[in-house]
Amino acid sequence: MSNTKPLKLRNGKAATLDDVAALAEVSAKTVSRVVNSEAGVHSSTRERVLRAIELLDYKPNLNARVLAGDRSFTIGLFGERPGGYLSDFQAGATDRCRESGYHLMVEGWDAGNPQALRHLTALLRQLRPDGAILLPPLSDDKLICNTFRDCSIPIVRIAPREPFADSPSIGIDDYLAARQLTAHLLHLGHRRIGFMRGMPGHGATEERYRGFTDEMHVHGVRVESTLVETGNFVFNEGVGCAERMLRAPEPPSAIFASNDDMAAAAISVAHRVGLDLPGDLSVVGFDDAPVATMIWPLLTTVRQPVAKMGRHAAGLIIEHLPHRSGWPRGVANTVFEFELVIRDSTARPR
Repeated sequence: MSNTKPLKLRNGKAATLDDVAALAEVSAKTVSRVVNSEAGVHSSTRERVLRAIELLDYKPNLNARVLAGDRSFTIGLFGERPGGYLSDFQAGATDRCRESGYHLMVEGWDAGNPQALRHLTALLRQLRPDGAILLPPLSDDKLICNTFRDCSIPIVRIAPREPFADSPSIGIDDYLAARQLTAHLLHLGHRRIGFMRGMPGHGATEERYRGFTDEMHVHGVRVESTLVETGNFVFNEGVGCAERMLRAPEPPSAIFASNDDMAAAAISVAHRVGLDLPGDLSVVGFDDAPVATMIWPLLTTVRQPVAKMGRHAAGLIIEHLPHRSGWPRGVANTVFEFELVIRDSTARPR
């Protein structure tokens, strides 16, 4: 979006759909189709209308749009764990929604609440979002996915363990990324490498651990079971994992944490016990969340384009309108590229 100053109408009132049509030199019907992300508008015409909308700072009337059609112009984003991943994903999805006059509804999921499923059903029946994005581990929970189906709410699943035939999924190749990150540590000369697993039942948890163990085996390096801990992707639990690893009779020279929050926990513990990083201990994380560049040493990690994934997920719902007749054939599962980001938290072992 440019920084062009919006035009002011002579009457000082807010711009209307007719004002946009006049400036773009198209019909009001065409403007409506662009605003509602409908197909059948030539790309050059669409760009002209979007430019007019920007110049006039036109704000579609959401209530009028809802009453005029069969859409709520709302997309739900459901996740369990707050943190950098959710924040980045939400930012990307929000930007895409705003471009098309949609509202992103962010809802937390409390797995410990026995009434959570009942509350979810009531929420979906009341608000009727046009679609929903399920972050892991919700994207792998068949009971939750079936609840959305029963309420006729189409879903986009993020980083699921297994694809479903009736809904698209978005993610990266967690297995390959974990192998590359493990290979980086092995090439530096590390052989005793601790591993912090994420949340059980989470697709990324299993794929990242599988990538780690396979790469270790390819290099003929044993995975020490005493150096494998479960931190559930949470900083506080990562602290306990790191403390136990570093108290071991033969502590690791490197720790692979399945996300950046747990990696930050490992670095915090290492500083507290007086270790030199990365001289005494190398640490790697996963996600390239904001915390990766807020700690010292700066964290070596895997960058996945979380904000782009959020934009794409929201865009699928906006562009295909699956609440009307389901997902069309040909909407493929999307695998985004990842990047290994080498920073200051890894070095050769002493």
